[in-house]
Amino acid sequence: MELQPLRLGAAYHGNRMLHHAQEDLRDIMNHGMDIVVHMLSHTDWDRHLERMKDMIRLSEDIGLESWIDNWGLGGPPGDKSFFLAYHPEAHQILSNGETDPVRACLNADSFRAFTREWIDAVGYIGGKTIFWDEPHLPVRPDGTYACACPVCRQKFSERYGYEMPEKMNADVYRFRLDTLASYFTEVTDYSASKGIKNTVCVAPDPKTGFDPDPLGSICGAENLGNIGTDPYWIGYKDVDPYQFVYENTKKSLELSDHFHKDHNIWIQAYGIPLDREDEIIEACEAAYDAGARTILAWGYYGSESNTYAARNPEKTWNRVCEGFRRIRDLEHDRILAEKRARYAK
Repeated sequence: MELQPLRLGAAYHGNRMLHHAQEDLRDIMNHGMDIVVHMLSHTDWDRHLERMKDMIRLSEDIGLESWIDNWGLGGPPGDKSFFLAYHPEAHQILSNGETDPVRACLNADSFRAFTREWIDAVGYIGGKTIFWDEPHLPVRPDGTYACACPVCRQKFSERYGYEMPEKMNADVYRFRLDTLASYFTEVTDYSASKGIKNTVCVAPDPKTGFDPDPLGSICGAENLGNIGTDPYWIGYKDVDPYQFVYENTKKSLELSDHFHKDHNIWIQAYGIPLDREDEIIEACEAAYDAGARTILAWGYYGSESNTYAARNPEKTWNRVCEGFRRIRDLEHDRILAEKRARYAK
């Protein structure tokens, strides 16, 4: 795997007031970061669109590359999907017949059209890269899954020759992966036609860690140029932060290298309990040691604006900045060592 230049960044959300954003964005830049990830939720689209345009311009003027997150557009992660208030027929349906109240079906034509309209809004505010945040389709421990709406049921029966079962099986598993691939091929082709780059992050499996299948299923999308994962360790029992981040980063980088894609790896900076902030430094170095060179933190200042904020946001942000400083130093030392070896006589 060829090493890429080191790039660092953070997600920024919870504030739409420009005078405050200017101070925060300079803080991000002054701590050696290169990228800021802005949310463009349905609420932002409806109520903050001009301010988001200003926010992107402000970020670039300060010297930060902006990625635009599809936060809650079709449901979690992020907000519940407001789109469904206009298109109730596009709800995901669980295989037991229950309606998922907050998630839109990726096979719904109306949702794909809505996504294209959102991409147009990204272009309007000056976005040059879309960050597709944690795409996934729900499955319950008992094997009940989504989506099993009429559209999905028809597509499944046409492809496999029998009705969708109530519990997950191999055909359903493949169908769900193909749904992700179809959706992301379509929407990334559309954004690329507008001159917008595409990057994606898929969360590790809650039980087993990084699962290459959901990410691998969409890697064939020609216009998806950057893939990654977010090995957030706090929610797992009895894991070593360094080992967890290192191993999941390695698996993700092997996949991105196989598909000749760039990568992104995320460091947890939200929901950090008291007295565990130093684990962030371990996580930063683990990602770097595993080979990651695009490393970002979720989110700015310990995600203080959210209910899932770190217990001590200031200390959490301090540790993020320290962890990033340490890996910048490691990178500088690596580059200098190579040059010394090359030129010293």
